[in-house]
Amino acid sequence: MSAFDGLMLGFQVALTWEALAFCAFGVTVGMLIGVLPGIGPLAAVSMVLPLTYYTTPTHGLIMLAGIYYGSQYGGSVSSILLRLPGETSAAVTALDGYEMTKKGRAGQALLITTLASFFGGSIGIVLMAVFSPMLAEVALSFASVEMCALMVAGLVAASALTDDAPVKGFAMVAIGLLIGIAGMDVTTGTMRFTYDQIQLLDGVNLVAAALGLFGVAEILANIGQPDNTQLAARKVTMRSMIPTRKELTDSIPSTFRGTAIGVLFGILPGAGATISSYFSYAMEKRFSRNRDRLGTGVVEGVAAPEAANNAAAQTAFIPMLVLGIPGNPLMALMLGAMIIHGVAPGARMLTNTPDVFWGLVASFWVGNLLLLVLNIPLIGIWVRLLSVRYRLLYPAILLLIVIGVYSVNNSIFDVYQLIFFSMMGYAMRLLGFSPAPLVLGLVLGPMLEQNLRRSLMLSDGDFSVFFTRPISAFLLAVSALIVILALRRAWTIRRPPPAEPATL
Repeated sequence: MSAFDGLMLGFQVALTWEALAFCAFGVTVGMLIGVLPGIGPLAAVSMVLPLTYYTTPTHGLIMLAGIYYGSQYGGSVSSILLRLPGETSAAVTALDGYEMTKKGRAGQALLITTLASFFGGSIGIVLMAVFSPMLAEVALSFASVEMCALMVAGLVAASALTDDAPVKGFAMVAIGLLIGIAGMDVTTGTMRFTYDQIQLLDGVNLVAAALGLFGVAEILANIGQPDNTQLAARKVTMRSMIPTRKELTDSIPSTFRGTAIGVLFGILPGAGATISSYFSYAMEKRFSRNRDRLGTGVVEGVAAPEAANNAAAQTAFIPMLVLGIPGNPLMALMLGAMIIHGVAPGARMLTNTPDVFWGLVASFWVGNLLLLVLNIPLIGIWVRLLSVRYRLLYPAILLLIVIGVYSVNNSIFDVYQLIFFSMMGYAMRLLGFSPAPLVLGLVLGPMLEQNLRRSLMLSDGDFSVFFTRPISAFLLAVSALIVILALRRAWTIRRPPPAEPATL
């Protein structure tokens, strides 16, 4: 099936009333999550995940994806107006966006942000539709040996590139792999590390783990934060959003550069929207026409990072859907949702479930168009939500988390798992450990084990098979290089500077 035929099939799925309703709900919730600081799309996706059990796999994935890329739009609102990034990827937008607000140009900043985000996201969707079938054909030649090496490379890259302390990232991956072992061995049928708890027969509850590590841990970390009612909501009118011709002209090259960077970093495991937004801002400091004025309130400092993080948000789906390798913890959660619904991600997804794949891809463009239409009129509402007291907001979120976890299996044991992972996540925050690599290890662990054991069974236990096959050897070499560079970077950061010679 060609990309054009696939998109036609996808729009037939995405333009049904049910799909449009789930897409609109997802992007609206995503915008809300992006606007409100301290929650994040991962916690939101985890909370909404139980709702997908009552929908079709396609509609459920459309809703979850809408929350993800919708949060990229919403995160810039509080970042520009109040210098409170709702999303980490929007933090760099505050450097020039908030300066424009102080100069009375918040409207122009918000509109430029919306247009740049739509352009970056749209380009990412087009590239996904064009290159996914070609990448799938290559992936079909992957056997269990190559899949095992690919998962190792994904885990190593995600843990090494997202943390200033790569050793901590590797440790979190190892813990995630160990936790993923719990449950029934699919090969022998024996129970492992269940401690006579029949509820662990199918392994750890992914929803409880994600919500505990990210959602509840985030609430506990912010529980002492002062209320934000003193933050004045700034009135933004439609007329104030119209930028000048010079601002539009200056933003176009920055939007193109940011989009190109976002497309590249979105595909790479461990990079994603946050790194792409910072890298695009650094590129603007080098190539922008107004590079000397960056940080003082110029549109290039807003357009480039917003185009980058939205392009990265779209292209991050490519390795997850086509290769079955998530590049960040949210993609890992999406991968878990697909597996729960019986949808097998990977190269054969385009042939076995083309309606799910192409329906999801087409919904991305529909969702971005909805965000373009909804974002501007709803800005006033989002600004007012910034004044909600934390002491009212977080108890409501906590209640929804507990209800969502319990409703998955109607089991109080899942709530106990939530409590365990919440305490674990909070302790990790205090100790400076990132929970993201742990979630990746938890999701990829069972699949890595299956491919590893299948490879060794076919090779009669000979580990050299991983080094004699070219693709596998190349991926393992890349993994080793990433580890070496990450450890070298960590050594450079921790190494004390040389002492200056004493002067007589």
